[in-house]
Amino acid sequence: MSYLNDRVLDSGLAVLDTEATRLDICSQEPSTYAGATSTYTLGNKTSLSVGAPAARTPSGRKVTVAQITDGSVSGTGTATHWAISDVSNSRLLAAGPLNASQAVTSGNTFTLAAFDIGIPGPA
Repeated sequence: MSYLNDRVLDSGLAVLDTEATRLDICSQEPSTYAGATSTYTLGNKTSLSVGAPAARTPSGRKVTVAQITDGSVSGTGTATHWAISDVSNSRLLAAGPLNASQAVTSGNTFTLAAFDIGIPGPA
């Protein structure tokens, strides 16, 4: 069986905790900062809260992105993905699918339940 100390896994996740400043809801999964914040964005929330690394079940480590209740919608369409960025360095840090797609309308607000981003432990 392989082994990785929690510190190794935490170092990767700590970037989300310390550098993430913006979450976008997107019409498709972006692979670049511009895709997340310009091309595919339908809205965003700044002042993002990402927790410190913690244990993940059944193994590995995770961070939890806090619930969002007041995201600003800037476009009309169907949001299918989230993207987390480091705005000061123009860097896309993570992206993934929403638990359920959301139809959104420009000028409204969006909400997202808290969710985890994790790294599984070695097999």
